[in-house]
Amino acid sequence: MALGFAKSVKAGVAALALMAAAPVQVAAETLGEALVSAYNHSGLLQQNRALLRAADEDVAATFALLRPVINWTGSVGRGYSHFASQQTGGLARTNAATEIELGLSFSLLLYDGGATQAAVEASKQTVLATRQQLVSVEQNVLLQAVQAYMNVVRDAQIVELRRNNLRLVSRELQAAKDRFEVGEVTRTDVALAEARLAGGRAELAVAQGNLMQSKEQYAAAVGHAPGALVAPRGAPSTPARSEEAKQIAVRGHPDLRAVQHNIKAAEFGVQRAEAALKPTVRLNSGVTLTQDLGHSNFYSNGGSVSLGLEAPIYQGGRLSALIRQAMANRDAQKGNLHVVRHSVRENAGVAWATLAAAGAQLEASGRQIEASRIAFDGVREEAKLGSRTTLDVLIAEQDLLDAESNRITAQTGKITAAYSLLASMGLLTADHLNLKVEQYDPEAYYNMVKDAPAMKSKRGKQLDNVLRALGKE
Repeated sequence: MALGFAKSVKAGVAALALMAAAPVQVAAETLGEALVSAYNHSGLLQQNRALLRAADEDVAATFALLRPVINWTGSVGRGYSHFASQQTGGLARTNAATEIELGLSFSLLLYDGGATQAAVEASKQTVLATRQQLVSVEQNVLLQAVQAYMNVVRDAQIVELRRNNLRLVSRELQAAKDRFEVGEVTRTDVALAEARLAGGRAELAVAQGNLMQSKEQYAAAVGHAPGALVAPRGAPSTPARSEEAKQIAVRGHPDLRAVQHNIKAAEFGVQRAEAALKPTVRLNSGVTLTQDLGHSNFYSNGGSVSLGLEAPIYQGGRLSALIRQAMANRDAQKGNLHVVRHSVRENAGVAWATLAAAGAQLEASGRQIEASRIAFDGVREEAKLGSRTTLDVLIAEQDLLDAESNRITAQTGKITAAYSLLASMGLLTADHLNLKVEQYDPEAYYNMVKDAPAMKSKRGKQLDNVLRALGKE
């Protein structure tokens, strides 16, 4: 059922990205296009991709510890001595020599109780956890873009609603003045209309201020200032039941998967700490060459091969403390899994409830508008016949304005809540939304570095090109 739902999400959101109402301008922007811009613009995504590459390199650096280590050394020195001895008959002698020494050493770890291999496996699990954290960042980036987009749509519609209301109140004020001139109403009616007009101007100013703030948030989230935005005609497909949303979230939310990988990394950390109690075997060899620069026939060279074995006997309890610390870290991650699982379920349930409430609010606001409009039209006609006061008309008009404003808020709130529900289930990604972007492949870089290629190797040169290209983004 979850697979079918995921397909419906992809289809529904792909259709949403292509929806367009009657465009106000030629270059109207849809929600799907805004999400593409946000994905490509986000510095937060770039930052976390770099952190993921750093975690990839940690695997390579740890894996390299299992390979031979070859170093060279070199030195140039001059020695000087001035002496007299029995052998020289008490005469002073001076010796001086300039020597150059070159050396080559080789070391290979043969056995360390599995400590290094456990470190490699732990770093791999850290990479997998970091990938899931990157997915969470991607969801946050896209959700912020959705919220910013819908806030601009909402506030722009409210500004237009306030302007229309201001024009209507102006006409009501003029009508009150005309009726006052012929003695049908009192000066109080005119003052009420004037007060409502002043209030309408204040509310328009507030709405315009909210719109300016939303535009600034949009520019930060999407990467450019909003132009004409196309209000989506519908929300993406979501589960029909709260329990279904929770099950999908628990199965695949990136926060939960990240913790699961962190637990495995911590378990390898315990193995690494326990392996420190075991012996270490290392193969060492080296050659040296010493040449007297003042005498070409004065030289010496030599070499050695050794098999080193060492094991701890007593370190003051340090190793035991490290083992207990690793176990505590593992237990902490397991406890965190319990916390995150409940948090994910809760967030999915809350998001589903918010969406359901937004849908009910939208339906109710539609009925409210219909009833308020009928009431307003009736009160206005009755006022013309003298059976209603100007105050009655203004109150009915305000009720209609509030109802229309509630519907705008409910419409945008429902769409935002639907995307929030997708995020709570771990489905608000470029892949699930079928966004037309060049998606970042977290495995591509890892596969290039996982076995620690040398700097001058063919793959090492390819990595240099990749890093230069990434630096130009």
